[in-house]
Amino acid sequence: MSENLIIFNARIVTPIGFSARKGEEMSQLQIIENGTVEVTKGIITYVGENRGEDRDGYYQHYWHYNARGHCLLPGFVDSHTHFVFGGERSEEFSWRLKGESYMSIMERGGGIASTVKATRKMNFLKLRSTAESFLKKMSTMGVTTVEGKSGYGLDRETELLQLKIMRSLNNDEHKRVDIVSTFLGAHALPGEYKGKSEEYKERGDDYIDFLIREMLPVIRENELAECCDVFCEQGVFSIEQSRRLLRAAKDQGFLLKLHADEIVSLGGAELAAELGTLSADHLLHASDAGIRAMADTGVVATLLPLTAFALKEPYARGREMIDAGCAVALATDLNPGSCFSGSIPLTIALACIYMKLSVEETITALTLNGAAALHRADRIGSIEVGKQGDFVVLNSANYHILPYYIGMNSVIMTIKGGMLYPVN
Repeated sequence: MSENLIIFNARIVTPIGFSARKGEEMSQLQIIENGTVEVTKGIITYVGENRGEDRDGYYQHYWHYNARGHCLLPGFVDSHTHFVFGGERSEEFSWRLKGESYMSIMERGGGIASTVKATRKMNFLKLRSTAESFLKKMSTMGVTTVEGKSGYGLDRETELLQLKIMRSLNNDEHKRVDIVSTFLGAHALPGEYKGKSEEYKERGDDYIDFLIREMLPVIRENELAECCDVFCEQGVFSIEQSRRLLRAAKDQGFLLKLHADEIVSLGGAELAAELGTLSADHLLHASDAGIRAMADTGVVATLLPLTAFALKEPYARGREMIDAGCAVALATDLNPGSCFSGSIPLTIALACIYMKLSVEETITALTLNGAAALHRADRIGSIEVGKQGDFVVLNSANYHILPYYIGMNSVIMTIKGGMLYPVN
């Protein structure tokens, strides 16, 4: 559903372009004082200064929204989440508070394996209801497009179920958030593949074979996912296993993403550059060479400060990446284990305070560059004619409140395709 809408008396703040902004470009925002935006059938048809004429009654077919001088930004793009899952892992959070590492929890049967067990037990309606509630919460924080990953099934049935839920939510006429689906069957090695007695533990090559042979074709045939991702990490999937899966996925028409260098410096950033992935995500331990390679090849460096915060790990070197010429995006990494948070306000604060991004760079990272990380920069991520009418209205004319409101929401209105969704 979309609407005809005129937003007037707005302080328009937006990056400009139809591709990712790199390096110094990330700090360049267009600001229009006393601005007007027209949205016709969900698409932006005018951006500029207020114009008072009625154009022969043309505007009578439009809803009118007076922004009262407040900032109007592009809708936020959360380009890395795992929002479809069953169960919760609060006890594991307490284990980490007592000093256990993410990998040690995985080794004792917790971590991803715990969520896989819970997710396999849930049916379509229960999983969909939980996922839909997350989307509504995202919308209140200004998110208008989100990426969702599978990866909590690790078997044919449940992986497909997660993707079908995302498709169902994306086809909802009254949706408030667009979903870009990513197949992350290579999230971990399953202990037991449902319906068979064989174990994949310590048989990563065989599991990659299964994903290539049995999963990628059916997902592509049924158009259940646009992207394919892999958790490339020591003790999970190696560089060579990740390369083999992603090459096969590319051959079958998938766009590529990569969990890279989160826990150790494995060479994931370099692999992302080699394969030309849309993005490389996490990057807490990306090497200098990997950062340069991403900058040279245009791979979006998607940084997830909430996860580093929750795991008490060093933050990714966002400042250095931008200074090296990278296009940096920010996302929440909402998931049931390492980061049970979809907080856009806290993501912004952590990026500015601890990763040393400017407010302007942070806005670009959460809008246009997030869109580029999802192959959507041609249609969302900035306030320009021809793009979707997706916006955020702040409670101030000063966009510097975004990191200043530490962990508190400064969004008063989310606008999706010209439809108004007040936060309160």
